[in-house]
Amino acid sequence: MIIKYYTIQGSQAQIECSPEYMKVVVPMDGDRKISYLDQLKDYTPCEPIIEGNSATFMLDLQEYHKCAVTRVLNKITGIRTYYHKVVIEDASGGRDTVRVRCVVSNKLRALSKRAVEPFPVDFNEPDVLDITRYMEGRAPEPMLGAVVKQNGRQVSGEISVSPGTPLSMDIFLDNSSSPVYGLLVNYMHVTDTGKQQETIIFNGCSVDPYLFDNFVTTDGKNLTAKFRAFKFPDTSYVLFRGTVTVCLDKCQGVQCTNGVTAYGRKRRSIASTTSNKVYEVSLTTIIKVDWKGGNREEEDVLTLLKNLKIANQKLGEEDVATVSQTSDLVYKTNNSSVNLPAIIIMFISLATLFKMAV
Repeated sequence: MIIKYYTIQGSQAQIECSPEYMKVVVPMDGDRKISYLDQLKDYTPCEPIIEGNSATFMLDLQEYHKCAVTRVLNKITGIRTYYHKVVIEDASGGRDTVRVRCVVSNKLRALSKRAVEPFPVDFNEPDVLDITRYMEGRAPEPMLGAVVKQNGRQVSGEISVSPGTPLSMDIFLDNSSSPVYGLLVNYMHVTDTGKQQETIIFNGCSVDPYLFDNFVTTDGKNLTAKFRAFKFPDTSYVLFRGTVTVCLDKCQGVQCTNGVTAYGRKRRSIASTTSNKVYEVSLTTIIKVDWKGGNREEEDVLTLLKNLKIANQKLGEEDVATVSQTSDLVYKTNNSSVNLPAIIIMFISLATLFKMAV
């Protein structure tokens, strides 16, 4: 068990870590009014438990995506780092944000031995070694974020946007790791957090660019994809799960048949291999989409999902680039398109690849 303390406006938040959960206790003293997870204000499943003058968050680390916990897995050491941001608001409207973090390491680690050839008979090791220079470099751990924007402004779970409004998802690296790495989105599927699940990006290409476009880049540091909101018939929640490769300096782009190169690239090119996979980063973001004039007919929703399933059936038979040209995931009636509402949970499960220079 690890217990850490963070100072938040003069008080301390207590964090308890285990392989199963992260418990965050925020003192609600002074003029503090409310506390919530970043971008999850008023999201009931992740609200804290109020006990006396404390707000307690119980974050499940086995199903960390449910409350948008970010996970960074070191594929070499097996160490898992989980973190989130907790927001505290006071009575005057002031707002403070603190990052809470847990590190969970494996108790057992396998050791391997290798055969070593004996030294030759005439081998002579010098008594004095003259080491005049020693240099060591270490690449920063890549830290990624994901936000949803409307007209360039960030949309969070506490702000409702109208369905059918064009949105964009941005995936980006932090300032310290952006000069070192490049990004590539390989795969993404959409689910109702239950049994229903459909693929929307496969092998780096969108299944239907009208519903969810390819991820592209203009500066090599940020990936952006345009999309439209929709929902499943039995829930207002839609979960997007994706796999994003993080490469040293540059990721090789994926050519899609619609003429778009879907990838995130850096300025210089290096050889890309699959043996440099050392991190797997998973992160989540949530937005809220709702009809202003009430809910649409359930038939519209079912028709949308039917078309989505048809596109996924084609996906199993054809190359995804071909499917992206022929599939139609948006319900159409009287020559007009209908896009359906959701509170959208974006879960980006990021498989991170990079090559360390020796």
